[in-house]
Amino acid sequence: MTASAEVDQGGLEQVSTVDRVASLTGVRAVAALLVLGTHAAYTTGKYTHGFVGLVYSRMEIGVPIFFVLSGYLLFGPWVRAAASGRQSPSLTRYAWHRVRRIMPAYAVTVLVAYLIYHFRTAGPNPGHRWIGLLRNLTLTQIYTDNYLFSYLHQGLTQMWSLAVEAAFYVALPVLAYMLLVVLCRGQWRPRLLLAGLAGLALISPAWMILVHTTHFLPDGARLWLPGYLAWFIGGMMLTVLQAMGIQMFGFIAVPLALICYAIASTPIAGEPTTSPTGLGQALVKTGFYAVIATLVVAPLALGNRGWYAGLLATRPMVWLGEISYEIFLVHLVVMEIAMVNVLHWPVYTGSAPALSVVTLVMTIPVAWVLHRFTRVRS
Repeated sequence: MTASAEVDQGGLEQVSTVDRVASLTGVRAVAALLVLGTHAAYTTGKYTHGFVGLVYSRMEIGVPIFFVLSGYLLFGPWVRAAASGRQSPSLTRYAWHRVRRIMPAYAVTVLVAYLIYHFRTAGPNPGHRWIGLLRNLTLTQIYTDNYLFSYLHQGLTQMWSLAVEAAFYVALPVLAYMLLVVLCRGQWRPRLLLAGLAGLALISPAWMILVHTTHFLPDGARLWLPGYLAWFIGGMMLTVLQAMGIQMFGFIAVPLALICYAIASTPIAGEPTTSPTGLGQALVKTGFYAVIATLVVAPLALGNRGWYAGLLATRPMVWLGEISYEIFLVHLVVMEIAMVNVLHWPVYTGSAPALSVVTLVMTIPVAWVLHRFTRVRS
């Protein structure tokens, strides 16, 4: 199985076709478990525990891994078409596949979350009202000022990243046209294409400077696509490198990723929050996350051999990867139920590993059922 088989999947989406790279499915399980783990650490109050708290908080790296996967997998058809001289992918087919991949499971999750929290105690937040439901269903909840007190739903706080993912889906055909048609003039010029991608990656630090030094944008702008475009571009670069025949091995990439993770788990990358308040810290975090997530995916995209790919291609990892999108969707609602009704722990108390395990055990069957009834059937 080669990486070219993976032509129609996205980072946060389920993989239901048998024609896939197993290790790329397995790494999605890692990303989902990291996201679950960092939320368990936050819920049990571990973010304030010095270096350990920062290590826990940086487990949000699962989101950049998802974004790198999306950039790699979704840009692939355009790159392969350019390299072989074929026609570019159909925009109608592309748009339809994006909608049918993410929206059925997402819509069910949002509706069920609103139903559950109708009967549970939640603060007076517009995110729990009809306007919040509409905003969350349309993935427009991040396009607002005073984001934390506008459309943020208690059981759906992680969905900001899916809103960013959806924005990337819209932007990708435009980016592909600019890079492959305008910049490369319709010819296969991979080095020029890589240079163009590197230039586009500079949009992220430029956006961070903009939102940290001006006040005309809503505070939700820190969560918009430009700030995270570099993470997607890491995956897009891997697609080009894969077409060029470049290889990367796990024994190089994984240690480098771990070293970068350790550095990012210091105050240099800011406080344990999604958007650091300091400009310098935000820039460091954006850059390190782009490097870490790209290194995690690189050996799988560029060769798919060795111990690292073999570990991620094991049946348990691939099975979890198959339902990783659904785990991502439902885990926060399940975690709150586990914390309150199963473990009976007050918020910001308890064991993060224990909450992670209990939440995962409760989440897996829910995620499997959601996957079973909303997945795309080829």
